Amino acid sequence: MSATAANTVPIPWWKEPTKDQWLAWVAAWLGWTLDAFDFTIFLLLMVPISKTFGVPLTEVAVVFTLTLWMRLVGATASGWVSDRIGRKKPLMISIAWFSVCNLLAGLAPSFLLLLLFRTALGIGMGAEWPAGAALAMETWPQRSRGFMGSVLQGSWGLGALLSSAAYALLYDSIGWRGLLLIGVLPALVIVYIRKYVKEPPVWIENRRKQREENREFRTPLFSIFKPAVLGNTLTACWMMASAFVVGYSVGGMFPSYLQRDLGLPTAYVALPIMLQSLMFFLSAILWGWFSDRYGRRLTLIITALVTIPIAPFYLLTTNYTMIVIFFTLQGWFGGGGMHTQWPHYLSERFPTEVRATATGFCYHQGAIFGGLVGPVLAYFATSWHMGFAIPMMIGTTVAAGSVFIAMLFSPETKGTQLVADIQLA
Repeated sequence: MSATAANTVPIPWWKEPTKDQWLAWVAAWLGWTLDAFDFTIFLLLMVPISKTFGVPLTEVAVVFTLTLWMRLVGATASGWVSDRIGRKKPLMISIAWFSVCNLLAGLAPSFLLLLLFRTALGIGMGAEWPAGAALAMETWPQRSRGFMGSVLQGSWGLGALLSSAAYALLYDSIGWRGLLLIGVLPALVIVYIRKYVKEPPVWIENRRKQREENREFRTPLFSIFKPAVLGNTLTACWMMASAFVVGYSVGGMFPSYLQRDLGLPTAYVALPIMLQSLMFFLSAILWGWFSDRYGRRLTLIITALVTIPIAPFYLLTTNYTMIVIFFTLQGWFGGGGMHTQWPHYLSERFPTEVRATATGFCYHQGAIFGGLVGPVLAYFATSWHMGFAIPMMIGTTVAAGSVFIAMLFSPETKGTQLVADIQLA
């Protein structure tokens, strides 16, 4: 083989990224995975918290709602700061924030204080995503961005798996307070980020150009509603609002359904959640590869449509084996696969000067709608005596259909290069 021919042989995709690119991606991965642990552990503890403080389950579900709603506050603020001063510092602050809030919630002597600290936790949760996603996606090579963006987002499943494993192994011995106290451990990641992670070169160059050309974007949130990108912003918001309703219709009240409606013990509640969380993570491998090969839109269209027929198989039965199998499949083929696509797809839809703000806002405004799911499902399940299964299935079906329709009006971004050029006037 000639030297010229040898130089044209493509290297494996995992050898293309530099050490700094891997370090940045790992930082975002750690932040998101541990963010998932701190959030999803609460979903397993709503029934026992309700019993401890003597409050209705519907009121405990309001904590879940307020946490999600405050994510929009944190995401918008973090996105603005990230676009102005860089991705690293907001990521570090966000991790410290949600770790401390989880610690304080575990120590709360009253339901009101628990509600307060878990609500505040939502600010840190929301702040983590835009900073981490922008850091990882701007740093990572275009060739495998869809795959690694999917693995990044799918690692929410690893965090959920860790929380359900902790619930299964530790709840009977340390209770719900002990499980919340464990949530302070993610703060250790801050040391890693501070020491090893660098700002993305594309962001550094973009900020240099803004200053040099006297075109600084001081209010990037307003810029994403300019006529040139308004349609893109609105369809991204529509997509994410629908996707959040899917996600929390599938999993938000599922532990409460198993505990309250079916009366299952701790280990039986944990098993399907652990398996579904694991499949959600593994689905990132399948759908990340599919996204890089066939595009972001087709990936989301297929996974949205597959979500619908799977739901009845685990909701319209009391057979525990059926519940475990099909709830697990929902994490692999349906709702789980859909939710692996957000970091790269949203990052590719917006220019560098507003990327963190735009992705943070569009992603987390969906949490406003997702946050309504818990109380609405709890209301119909308890006040209307419907149980959780039928409301969960309706929410899943309608919202998945809405994701499908949103994608018909959304752009394809496969192959997009993230550049330092200023693209918004």
